[in-house]
Amino acid sequence: MLGLGKNLDKFSTRFLSRRKVFLMDLVISIIVSVTVAVFAFLLDVRLVTDRTFDCIWGFSALIGSALMFALLKTNIIIIRHFSFKDTLLLGVASVGKGLFMLLALLLFGKMYPVVVAMLVIDCALTVLALCSVRLLMIYVFDAYKTKVRDLQKRGRVLVYGTNDKAIATATRLRGSKRYEMVGVISKDPKILHTLIADQRVYHFDDRDELEKTVRNLSLRGIIFTTESDVLAEQNRLIRYCTELGVKVLIAPAVDEVSGNPTEQLRIRKIKIEDLLGREEIKINLEAIQANFKGKVVLVTGCAGSIGAELCRQLAGFGVGRLVLFDNAETPMHNLRLELEEQFPGLDFVPVIGDVRMPPRLDFAFRTYRPQVVFHAAAYKHVPLMEENPCEAVLVNVAGSRNVADKCIEYGVEKMVMISTDKAVNPTNIMGCTKRLAEIYVQSLGKAIAAGKVAGKTQFVTTRFGNVLGSNGSVIPRFREQIERGGPVTVTDPNITRYFMTIPEACRLVMEAATIPTENRICVFDMGQPVKIDTLARRMIELAGLVPDQDIEIVYTGLRPGEKLYEEVLSKKENTDSTSHDRIRIARVREYEYADAVKAVDELEVLSREVRIPEMVKKMKEVVPEYISNNSRFEAYDKK
Repeated sequence: MLGLGKNLDKFSTRFLSRRKVFLMDLVISIIVSVTVAVFAFLLDVRLVTDRTFDCIWGFSALIGSALMFALLKTNIIIIRHFSFKDTLLLGVASVGKGLFMLLALLLFGKMYPVVVAMLVIDCALTVLALCSVRLLMIYVFDAYKTKVRDLQKRGRVLVYGTNDKAIATATRLRGSKRYEMVGVISKDPKILHTLIADQRVYHFDDRDELEKTVRNLSLRGIIFTTESDVLAEQNRLIRYCTELGVKVLIAPAVDEVSGNPTEQLRIRKIKIEDLLGREEIKINLEAIQANFKGKVVLVTGCAGSIGAELCRQLAGFGVGRLVLFDNAETPMHNLRLELEEQFPGLDFVPVIGDVRMPPRLDFAFRTYRPQVVFHAAAYKHVPLMEENPCEAVLVNVAGSRNVADKCIEYGVEKMVMISTDKAVNPTNIMGCTKRLAEIYVQSLGKAIAAGKVAGKTQFVTTRFGNVLGSNGSVIPRFREQIERGGPVTVTDPNITRYFMTIPEACRLVMEAATIPTENRICVFDMGQPVKIDTLARRMIELAGLVPDQDIEIVYTGLRPGEKLYEEVLSKKENTDSTSHDRIRIARVREYEYADAVKAVDELEVLSREVRIPEMVKKMKEVVPEYISNNSRFEAYDKK
């Protein structure tokens, strides 16, 4: 297929040489004249048996054609751009040829009455033949071009694996207009060159073997069908593919799409998120669905990365009504359009509001009476909050208090608050404000359970690390920098972070809200830490480029409040187990509700008055483990 593509490219940029066009037209003209003479002979025209006449007829046709084609320069006409004007020019050339032949016959005294008819027929057939050949060439070229373009659109691919999902995917691709199946890849070299489901089996031990196959098959891509295969091959086959310019694709599992055989598989390119993930998290879908089905659910911060994904997953669990609450107009509008398109039967209400405004929250609670609340509204960017600490307190602390209090006031069954790993031994304003929100919510839940505060709401707090691809996070930032041609900026060559995909995090949030975790802080197993420098290099490689050659990596230094290493959330030494192996309960210092209320009240007053030094000192007093790092607030730490 690539050979056809190369030929098409050659034909698209090169035209038939003038010499070849001239010879082609000359041959066509002579063939026409000979054909006319042969037909005259078959019709028993006696003069054709005259050898002298035949010689004059043939030579005059040759010389007349060559002379007219040369004078009129018909050979410079580009055949694929042949037009009506060019037809007229060929007509003039044919008439000129006929006149030359007539003159020659007159000079040699071979003029007979039937010759005029022969010359008229010769002239007409010459024009027709010259035009017809050109039109035929144009038709063939267009048909060839269409065929090659179709082949180029259908990239030749191999499917990785010989399991049921891989074979089912290969079978479904047989009718694909986009991909042409040429075989499957097996991990087992023993079945090399055999056939599975009519597809040849390939196996690659090294880069050279893959390169040879890519060249021989004109291979465009390799399709994976499971995330586990992607993770297993990320440092071998996937790296070979990126070096050779072969697309690495992933298809959804067959059981994730309907059984309609004509349905198009939504195959996409492998993303960095696929290489950083872990094996699929198993959750109790039946229990989660039973927990939310038919209920009114409110999501604050619904237009953010986590909030929007929570809404998508809740929509699939058959909630009775979904109340969307956010102050970001455009993202809210986009989410609304998405939900209308993907979940046409969903009853949802978008509410523009701010968690800092209790009256607006009261309107949402009073009007729609939510039974479950997911509180995802927060300011999250560490450097920005380090520069605007009062706003961080108002949103993350006072805002969380406002939501929790409304849950009590309106008898909400359960509130699930989204926290962060940066709340563990915080080194920045953002992390400390999230820890303060945890303190208030947990102490309120404990007070209700002890009968000190009237209410029935159960509170669950979930902590997890960075989510892959969230708004403003490192992956979208790197992607934009790579698209611009670099440089890619990394704060420190040794900085590491824990990552989790957005759907993965939201599934665990749902699970944590379902299992018995009320009034406790749930922490998620974040897997192994990832070096941000390694992450940047892999993203550059996935883009088909070479780090430090095509794209420069620049180290900018740690930003204010930023840690070099994030805390491990789920160590057995500081957590307790739950019924889910990926969710544990954090052992944290517990606070009295009265003390938490007093602290939040004081912090809200100080933040509204923008008394930053007093406010930060109070934060460090309430959360003594808050020790600033690379920040102007280090001056307020106790030495």
